[in-house]
Amino acid sequence: MPTITITEASVRDVDTDVLILPLLAGADDAPASVPGSPEISEAIAGLDASAARGDLHRIPSFGLAAASSLLLVGVGDEDLAEVSAEDLRLAFGAATRSLSGVERAAVALPTGSADQRAAALEGAALGAYAFVAHKSGTGAPKAALGSLSLVAEGGADAARAAVDRSSLLAEVVDIVRDLVNTPPNLLFPASFAQRAEELVADLPVTVTVLDEEQLAEGGYGGIVGVGQGSARPPRLVRLEYAPTTAKRSVALVGKGITFDTGGISLKPAPGMDDMTSDMTGAATVLGATIGAARLHLDVKVTTYLALAENMPGGGAQRPGDVVTMRNGKTVEVLNTDAEGRMVMADALVDAVAEEPDLVMDVATLTGAAVVALGKRTAGVMGTEDARALVLTAAGTSGEPFWALPFPAELRADLTGRVADLRNIGERPGGALSAGIFLAEFVDETPWAHLDIAGPGFASSPLGYMGKGATGMSTRTVLQVLEDLATGSAA
Repeated sequence: MPTITITEASVRDVDTDVLILPLLAGADDAPASVPGSPEISEAIAGLDASAARGDLHRIPSFGLAAASSLLLVGVGDEDLAEVSAEDLRLAFGAATRSLSGVERAAVALPTGSADQRAAALEGAALGAYAFVAHKSGTGAPKAALGSLSLVAEGGADAARAAVDRSSLLAEVVDIVRDLVNTPPNLLFPASFAQRAEELVADLPVTVTVLDEEQLAEGGYGGIVGVGQGSARPPRLVRLEYAPTTAKRSVALVGKGITFDTGGISLKPAPGMDDMTSDMTGAATVLGATIGAARLHLDVKVTTYLALAENMPGGGAQRPGDVVTMRNGKTVEVLNTDAEGRMVMADALVDAVAEEPDLVMDVATLTGAAVVALGKRTAGVMGTEDARALVLTAAGTSGEPFWALPFPAELRADLTGRVADLRNIGERPGGALSAGIFLAEFVDETPWAHLDIAGPGFASSPLGYMGKGATGMSTRTVLQVLEDLATGSAA
């Protein structure tokens, strides 16, 4: 991520390679304009520039500013005061995402409010990401934007909090993106566990890792069963951040299928390469835990990463197998590609045993969620109050979530023929029945289930999110923790 600083120079005098400015739509067929910059507005009047959100126009500064070039980004409105925080995040994120290989850029909202400047900077910081770890060849890969300045004429002190928060959020989200974008031959259960230990080594976070023998001895039948077809055995990672003054406690659970072939219920080949992203939930809750520790939040966070590789090896579980879960319930495995709920269920049993005030799980759990909500919106299920906490936090962070129900009639489809449960219901309402399955393992604990199968990994860019890992939901989970720590959440 770029180094983020503050400059108190005027917009005209900022010394940078690229100066990013908002572009407003013109009223009554007037040309688009830059608020607070009549000279620039006059100079671009003949360009017929689009001010639709995220539309970009990079032009030489022509002496209108000290910057080498200007990058005008449409924000989708005629009045800057009416532009939402998320529209600013998306617009300025699109701007910095286009600046890979550029050394320096600055963000300016000449007439924006402090909250709008903070949103624009956050989006710009999130957009300045590139995953080039495995690029090689004659041409040097284009790294992300090198440094980013927030133009805060005469107001550096007021802007400091925005800079600090944007830096932290971008760093945490980039940790998640890097993990998800790492190829599955390099990130597997054991190496993921090792990476988690490394990432929290300098933080007040304790780590416990259970290997395959300990998992078998502990009765984690779901995790063991999913991982038994792979030459790379499963792991369960427990992280704990526990400030002594914490009055609230939260348990986080993340689905960490480091690669998902579907097992014996093999997936079709097209698109299977994207299943390197099936550990996004685990990466997300790890990132949120790191964020909580770095923010010194006054809330206890206990986090479980349920890690396995779902392969169709000779030892793989079969459709028809019966598995005994961590809490003693038995499950008929009718489809080995419904593996995420199996590893999550075991981890949820441990999470609930902590008796937290709230449990949140995050998973790229079902294709049915994508069918229902599309590629950009996540579903949230669970108990009513817990869902409300997530939706409130999502509204603050700007991430799109939609509440989904648990219809009572779907529960009957999960009753097993020879065991307590079956791991799939009927096809209609698949995202809901997956959530209802997980509900069998949380008892009466307040609980939110976040299905991010659509927005966690993108096939096309949008705003501050490029192709591949998006980091979506990390900021929402962290915001929930923050709300509980500060008492703004009931």
